[in-house]
Amino acid sequence: MSKWVYSFGGGNAEGRADMKSLLGGKGANLAEMSAIGLPVPPGFTITTEVCTYFYDNDRSYPDDLEAQMTSALAQIEDLVGAKFGDPENPLLISVRSGARASMPGMMDTVLNLGLNDETVEGLAKNAGDRRFAYDSYRRFIQMFSDVVLGVDHHNFEEILDLAKEDRGYMLDTELTAEDWAQVIDDYKAKVLEQTGEPFPQTPKDQAWASVGAVFGSWMNQRAITYRRLHDIPADWGTAVNLQAMVFGNMGEDCATGVAFTRNPSTGENAFYGEYLVNAQGEDVVAGIRTPQNLTVHGKEMNGSKLPAMEEVMPEVFGQLNDVRLTLEKHYKEMQDIEFTVQRGTLYMLQTRNGKRTAPAAIKIAADMVAEGLIGETEALRRIDPNALDQLLHPTLDPQAERNVIARGLPASPGAASGKIVFTADKAEAQAAEGETVVLCRTETSPEDIHGMHAAAGILTTRGGMTSHAAVVARGMGRACVAGAGELRIDHKSGVMRVRDLELREGDLITLDGSTGEVMAGAVATVQPELSGDFATIMEWADKHRTLGVRVNCDTPQEAEVAVKFGCEGIGLCRTEHMFFDAQRIIAMREMILADSSEQRRRALDKLLPFQRDDFIALFKEMAGRPVTIRLLDPPLHEFLPHEDAAVAEVAEASGMAEDQVRARALKLAESNPMLGHRGCRLGITYPEIYEMQARAIFEAVAAVEKETGKTVVPEVMIPLVSVEQEFTAMRRLVDEVAAKVREAEGVEIQYLVGTMIELPRACLRAAQIAEEAEFFSFGTNDLTQTAFGLSRDDAGSFLGAYEQGGVIEQDPFISLDTEGVGELMRMGADRGRQTRPDIKLGICGEHGGDPASIAFCQTVPLDYVSCSPYRVPIARLAAAQAALNRKNA
Repeated sequence: MSKWVYSFGGGNAEGRADMKSLLGGKGANLAEMSAIGLPVPPGFTITTEVCTYFYDNDRSYPDDLEAQMTSALAQIEDLVGAKFGDPENPLLISVRSGARASMPGMMDTVLNLGLNDETVEGLAKNAGDRRFAYDSYRRFIQMFSDVVLGVDHHNFEEILDLAKEDRGYMLDTELTAEDWAQVIDDYKAKVLEQTGEPFPQTPKDQAWASVGAVFGSWMNQRAITYRRLHDIPADWGTAVNLQAMVFGNMGEDCATGVAFTRNPSTGENAFYGEYLVNAQGEDVVAGIRTPQNLTVHGKEMNGSKLPAMEEVMPEVFGQLNDVRLTLEKHYKEMQDIEFTVQRGTLYMLQTRNGKRTAPAAIKIAADMVAEGLIGETEALRRIDPNALDQLLHPTLDPQAERNVIARGLPASPGAASGKIVFTADKAEAQAAEGETVVLCRTETSPEDIHGMHAAAGILTTRGGMTSHAAVVARGMGRACVAGAGELRIDHKSGVMRVRDLELREGDLITLDGSTGEVMAGAVATVQPELSGDFATIMEWADKHRTLGVRVNCDTPQEAEVAVKFGCEGIGLCRTEHMFFDAQRIIAMREMILADSSEQRRRALDKLLPFQRDDFIALFKEMAGRPVTIRLLDPPLHEFLPHEDAAVAEVAEASGMAEDQVRARALKLAESNPMLGHRGCRLGITYPEIYEMQARAIFEAVAAVEKETGKTVVPEVMIPLVSVEQEFTAMRRLVDEVAAKVREAEGVEIQYLVGTMIELPRACLRAAQIAEEAEFFSFGTNDLTQTAFGLSRDDAGSFLGAYEQGGVIEQDPFISLDTEGVGELMRMGADRGRQTRPDIKLGICGEHGGDPASIAFCQTVPLDYVSCSPYRVPIARLAAAQAALNRKNA
């Protein structure tokens, strides 16, 4: 018989922390906390295998699941001393999801399950508090109806708002037991009206319906979106946890809260979190009430006047702090915990590895190594390379003028300026059109996930540091200001007001997620300073990685940034980008429009000094590091004018009629330029172009060597080779130019000549090409296009449907297709090395900055990866992780 249910509680547990794939993160950690003696309400976990069965068998359950659940429920009853469904002494339970990867707020939860018109009276009698019992019942009706019955929660919020309005109340806590009884009747009437059925009164039926709803929520749209954004496989499924309820809303000696064992925004080793007296857990994260700080330090940092838990409940706070220390010592990781205090007794409801910002991840990893909790290699593994993006972009210039209009909580650090939008759908739509937007909401909910991802920043007028907006924004690396209570958003009229100022959709605002400031207009930024813990982590990464990390860049400014970020050379300099400068484009167009080789050479002579100066600047910036220069690659028609004014300018400069210019442009136009007259094909048909570029490279080498006395070894890359004879011809051309410059300058010039492997035939013929080529650089952008038969510019119209439909797991232009394109790379690398064992191998497509693609490059293995400047630190860390994982494989 299969085991579908695992119990925990009373200091015992059938599961362990390392059983996350079966019990989900929540269930595994509840079992672990119970086993190490922490106060955990008893419960049981239904495994992820039941979720798989549920979807494979038309949403039904294994035959023996009910018996196992009944047995596990009886254990809870024995430990708690109450019976499920007993009118006199009812056991109430919570039903929560729990996937192996944390997905905060993405799936459904039901609390206070087991309440009905009879058991609510038993709860009232046992608690000695009729108001508390009826408050719990109305919460259950609202949550169950929303999650299970599909009655939107706004229906219930409207009923509650009207009830308070009728009675002149401002707060929920002002309602009496009798008031709640009337609200409950109204809630049940709304359920009957919306569903045609009365609210279910049988606890057993409530439980099965809730379990089904939680399993069903694994495939809701917000969960699907979250999994896609965080690369969580759909076939993992979720577990379901049923646990005895404990109540934080039974009076002033009760509380509920969320905490982190270290500050998740900064990484500071200080207890960080929020709590509410006389509340249930959803009140904290939903932002319905303004939560209070756990510690006096947190209270002072946030300028709050509300008393901290450390002041209000010092004894329980001390116990909670002991739990914090125990969990960090046990897990050796920063933890995100949920707790409830019921009549002065502390209960732990959850622990999991806490989500954190990139700065916090860096600091926590470095600090834990210094504290002796973990070693260097574990510290490197813990940091998500992609999260470093948060550290590598500008922050607000402290000297810039700021028109601060409001302040909230600094929920997620960083700066963001953009146009105001008030809905997630508009954020997504406008971002898709290239606009930078700031999503402004009263509070966010899981349904806003797509808009939060699209926005540059997130602003809420309600909610705290552990609200949905704050947690999700930190995970995504978005700047977020939460709980800016001075602001009022009128969603219907599309206006945000603060005092006498009105801001409308489309107006610019700026957020400083590190200070909580909200500013009107755009504010200037400054580049980040990378030192301290970041430098330490990067030093450890460089110590353990075996892949080199180069940069794709074309200008000295980009090269300067890349050197600062730790690049070891240039892996791709695209020379065509240098020709679009206003001073050069006219000469470039003259060259293209020329009818003879002689005319082309005259135009190229005008370009030579510019090109040479470009290379001199790059060689100086790289200071002896290798520089790979790709000769002209794109089709010539891309340089030709289309606007009338530009056509006239070219005609005048070249001495041609405007009609002749247009005719020449038309003649050069191609049906499929990606596969047309480009790359080395230009060098074959117009050798003078490559001659000029080679001359510029070698004259720049000579100039820098004479000036600095240091050797410069450029790597000349021939693009789009598919036939070995193409490479042989271009190699001969480069060698001849090098010899001429060497003789003319009197300088010994060292250089390498290689090719970009970007066509399947080049992979097949790599052994023959390597007879002359000294290096290969895999151009995976074009190799992906030609392997799949896809146009990168057009594939976006259907690749999203492919991902959603499970045809492909990920866009192959974002993360390398290891099964197809990767096999071509392996073939090219292996065949190249057969001919030339010391051939240098690298990758210079956009995949060179993608951690998953870097992990694959480690297995080929390549010698280096090359990526955009701001991806260099990401590549350094990803390369270290790839080497460590390969070593332990």
